[in-house]
Amino acid sequence: MSNPQPFSMIRPTTKTPFHIDFEWWQHHDSNWRVYLFDFLCPEHQKAFESKAEIWIDYVDPQTAEVHRVDGLQHTLMSHCARQPDFLLRETSLINKIFKLLLANGNRPMTPEEMAPAVGRPAEVILRTLSGPQVYHGIRPCRG
Repeated sequence: MSNPQPFSMIRPTTKTPFHIDFEWWQHHDSNWRVYLFDFLCPEHQKAFESKAEIWIDYVDPQTAEVHRVDGLQHTLMSHCARQPDFLLRETSLINKIFKLLLANGNRPMTPEEMAPAVGRPAEVILRTLSGPQVYHGIRPCRG
């Protein structure tokens, strides 16, 4: 039995699921909170104006596990990203993909699943996400 290929050696396809790896992002981009702040709805931009870190206890509805999560990130995903106009604003392909993943609760999605929502072919999405640069922590899922 052979060992599976290391994560970095696997070549993604249009059927490879991607997600936002927030841990990667927090370690590689010191402005990650500023970036997330820009996607908050006006109500929550006021609430997070101080940009102070707020941590909350989140109970996973599937497993009932309690996780300590960043309040801004949680608010963005659980409220702001669910607003009707969240995905409608014109923006770059990477921002559209990022917002789509947020709106879906960061559930892994393949380029094929993303294509209709972002209005670009799955192959273009794949080329963008599988290049040498990692954009906003959007990476293939392990496994």
